[in-house]
Amino acid sequence: MKSVRTCLVVDDSRVMRKVAIRIVEQLDFDGIEAGDGLEALTYCRAAMPDAILLDWSMPVMDGIEFLRQLRAEPNGAKPVVVFCSAESRPERIRLAIDHGAAEYIMKPFDGDIIASKFEAVGLI
Repeated sequence: MKSVRTCLVVDDSRVMRKVAIRIVEQLDFDGIEAGDGLEALTYCRAAMPDAILLDWSMPVMDGIEFLRQLRAEPNGAKPVVVFCSAESRPERIRLAIDHGAAEYIMKPFDGDIIASKFEAVGLI
């Protein structure tokens, strides 16, 4: 039996979460969603996902703060984090990578972009 891998989609936009969940499920991941970084961190503390597709700008806890706290958790180094944001400034992308993101996707995105980034970081 094939092992089930999970991808946590963290975005404050319900529409973006639904689109991303559909894409990651086509890539053979179980998609889980969180509306902000705090909700995502709570999920990770209960069950660490294999991959995280992470937005930058969210209420309650933004993507960078979530990533910082995630990496401090037991097994927090395990998930492969791919930032997915409209944030395009090179220094912001560098900040995400420096905090432990494996890759960066610009919004808007499509299934081919996510598949290529997931392949680049060894998820597929």
